[in-house]
Amino acid sequence: MDGTFDLESYLNKGIETLVRDIIKTTARNPKESVYFAKAALASKKAAGRRHKLENSGEHIPSFLIASITESCNLSCVGCYDRVNHAGTGSSEMNSNEWGRIFTEAEELGVSAILLAGGEPMMRFDVVEEASLHPAILFPLFTNGTMLGDRILGLFEAHRNLIPIISIEGDKAQTDARRGEGIYTETMRVMDELAAKKLLFGASVTVTKENLSTVTRDTFVARLNEKGCEAIVFVEYVPVEKPELSLDEAGRDFLADSVAELRKRSDMIIISFPGDEKESGGCLAAGRGFFHINAVGGAEPCPFSPYSDTSLRTVSLRQALKSPLFTKLKREETLLREHTGGCTLFSQADYVQSLIAKA
Repeated sequence: MDGTFDLESYLNKGIETLVRDIIKTTARNPKESVYFAKAALASKKAAGRRHKLENSGEHIPSFLIASITESCNLSCVGCYDRVNHAGTGSSEMNSNEWGRIFTEAEELGVSAILLAGGEPMMRFDVVEEASLHPAILFPLFTNGTMLGDRILGLFEAHRNLIPIISIEGDKAQTDARRGEGIYTETMRVMDELAAKKLLFGASVTVTKENLSTVTRDTFVARLNEKGCEAIVFVEYVPVEKPELSLDEAGRDFLADSVAELRKRSDMIIISFPGDEKESGGCLAAGRGFFHINAVGGAEPCPFSPYSDTSLRTVSLRQALKSPLFTKLKREETLLREHTGGCTLFSQADYVQSLIAKA
């Protein structure tokens, strides 16, 4: 499907580079360094499991995205999860169900599971379950407003839990999208995480309105001064306000800016889905990852919320072979050009038609 592109090597290198960069950033913190030295060994073992299955014709992605709840204490403008999953009518999976998925993921060689929502801190039980799987890194994408003593204590005791705090740019931009006072609270939380010497990062949803702000050296330097060690730039997908999405010039500007920031900053900088040019196409639908929604549906990605398989009734290994995922990869849907946001979002009708044909 990818010609000479070696997907397995690309994914393995990505995880290895991420862990290596984290080790560099935590060199001055003994507790973090000890854990991530162990994480590096766990990553190599996981890559070995994936390679063994790859040789037998079974591709296992190196990471997953898990939206563990649809609930949130904020109501951000343009929230993809609220638009995509509002009113599903199904009960969310319990911590035992998630624990079984985490165990299966580890056995297959998954190295990282991104915990999202809604607001994942509203499911402390699931976060606590994740902490019991130290061989897997769990970045938690959170608005930061619920990080009280209980959850901070869990972070201190279990270094595989890495908070990624959402921010939209400066104070005016963050408060406009997330609510009055959220920027100030975000800065306070970052100070608290830094004081406890906890590894944390920031997540920035990039729109036309904040593009010039969040790509400035001063913005990145400010976050670094607060103790932030990583930034994840997430290109806005127009689920609610298409006028906020980047045009082609904007996406090119973001890609060039990220490349320059990586040269000038010691921080870990990730761009999603912008890095798909480097990865030989979209990594969704199990090619590099897939999304598990709060009620167990296996979806290609958070921005393509369509499912024909439930993790409540099948194993993680079986879900990777779902009819929908198989068709998307076989028909090379993931390699098609797109005009913004992400490949599958721009082909929503087509993805839904594949389910209808099943």
